[in-house]
Amino acid sequence: MSVAYDIVAQNAAPARILPAAAPTLRSPMPPAQARLLDSVAAFTHHRDIDALDHGLALSLAELAPARAVVLCKRAVDGRHVESLVRCAADAQGVFSLRACAPDADDPALAPVWHCMDQQQSHAEANAEGHCLYVPILHEGRALGALQLESDAPLDGAHALAEGFARIYANYITLLNESERDKLTGLYNRRTFERHLQRLFHCPGAAREKDERRAGRAASDGVWLAIFDIDHFKRINDTFGHIYGDEVILLLAQQMRASFRQGDVLFRFGGEEFVILLAGHDEAEARRALERFRERVASYLFPQVGHVTVSVGYALAAMGDYPETVIDRADKALYFAKEHGRNRTHGYEELVRQGALVAESMSTGSIDLF
Repeated sequence: MSVAYDIVAQNAAPARILPAAAPTLRSPMPPAQARLLDSVAAFTHHRDIDALDHGLALSLAELAPARAVVLCKRAVDGRHVESLVRCAADAQGVFSLRACAPDADDPALAPVWHCMDQQQSHAEANAEGHCLYVPILHEGRALGALQLESDAPLDGAHALAEGFARIYANYITLLNESERDKLTGLYNRRTFERHLQRLFHCPGAAREKDERRAGRAASDGVWLAIFDIDHFKRINDTFGHIYGDEVILLLAQQMRASFRQGDVLFRFGGEEFVILLAGHDEAEARRALERFRERVASYLFPQVGHVTVSVGYALAAMGDYPETVIDRADKALYFAKEHGRNRTHGYEELVRQGALVAESMSTGSIDLF
């Protein structure tokens, strides 16, 4: 064991070497505090937003005297609750996690909206027990809310839940900045591959609900669509980049209004956008994209007027490389642009028709790496 020494000089006498005071041993941290810190460290370890959401719900469920914890997340546009993560214990005390896309008309969301709109915690009792609602706030905006359910009043869990909500709000903001486009709030290109793999391996509840309603299996596939704004350089040159940015921002709003909650929207940069549509067959994918294209064409953009987009899409099959699927959709996009713009074309349909071979399309301009 090493020992530290202090060197003390007295007048002209040789220096004497004195042993330093022994370090003070701290008392061990109380188990409850250690457990709390371990839980915070565990859920903030995640760099993936979905994993962070699950970690938050599980950590709070383990620490709070509640039978279930629900994380409700508000959409970027603030108009709906986009996801729910529920963590509950079974009769043996084993926790399970379930994520789903909520029904906008579900009356159970009313107290959640009240909590977010008022930006205040509140508790209430009903026939099923007691509930505590805690808003997740950042810079004056409600990002979502935590809902704790118990058979007994949850007064003792209030401070704990609010503390977790503050930590989560700060951390999720950092992750969102790295995963989302700053102008539109859509996902950026760096998150694309992860979302594509998630749709392959973990289809969302919204997709499953639509499939049950239609009475079909979950094998309809994932469709990747690329579109860009026609003559966007002309918009920038004519009206300036401020109006160009406004067109991009309003276009992102049209995307959110056009597609389902289970569809994933990206801005790849500039005027290029990508959409992942899950649970569609080919005809449905085309109809959804055509509705969006027509919606944009009919929308009147301030100062600029009417703007159109060209769309290309392709099937993303299990085992495909992301760049391969992008290349197929990109070829369909360039076919649309070379044949009049303001059109929607699918790679598979063009191949069946022999159009791509006849046109000898190039790879395109989108580069993932």
